[in-house]
Amino acid sequence: MNLRALVVDDEALARQRIRHLLRRSTDIEVIGECADGLEAVKAIEELSPDLVFLDIQMPELDGFGVVEAVGADRMPLTLFITAFDQHALKAFEVHALDYLLKPFSPERFHQALERARRWCQRHTPENGPGQGPDLEALMASLRQDRPWVDRLLVRQGDRHILVRTSALQWIEAEDNYVRLHVEGTSYLLRQTMTGLLARLDPAEFRRIHRSAIVNLDCIREFQPWTGGDHLVIMRDGTRLTLSRTYREQFGEWL
Repeated sequence: MNLRALVVDDEALARQRIRHLLRRSTDIEVIGECADGLEAVKAIEELSPDLVFLDIQMPELDGFGVVEAVGADRMPLTLFITAFDQHALKAFEVHALDYLLKPFSPERFHQALERARRWCQRHTPENGPGQGPDLEALMASLRQDRPWVDRLLVRQGDRHILVRTSALQWIEAEDNYVRLHVEGTSYLLRQTMTGLLARLDPAEFRRIHRSAIVNLDCIREFQPWTGGDHLVIMRDGTRLTLSRTYREQFGEWL
């Protein structure tokens, strides 16, 4: 069974070494290389590789961010690569197919590759999809150690844009999406309000209405309004509503 592989690592020498180790594996075709997480997300979505060698520590969007952006249920079979991450390794022992700890030997590399081969041979379309590595559980486990995200990846046409959460001014619900308001522009992100709020640091973001979340640093003032509601005036002049339902969160200020 031939496998189409994608190599993702921000270090050119590391990508080169994986290609070198794969030279004798005639059943593995390297269909692309990516030097960062943004490239990886785009390549995974466009090329649909069977197997991804995915470095964890990368600037901006790391390996876990790639999994989160693509969706754990849509990720190809993944062999994680890391220099050292105690929490990640602990999670891998339970949930992942395998991982490679840098610097790894050729023997260890081919051992992990053989595990990937065996998994793919057992889980062909003819045999049924079976139970794959549980990346959903892996991501849930990792969130316990680092629950708040500091970046969000947003699709904009054929581009992927990395938005720092500190740059978010406010967020509004829009059907099955949320609209992120960022410094004079906005982006749509497929995410529920509740799901996104769970990923944001509560010391920085709070929900003020069933359809609005605000960055506390971007609030200029509160004004009493009707029916127990308050107006929230943002620093850019945007006027939002703090409903009675969420007023208690601001009890120390109102």
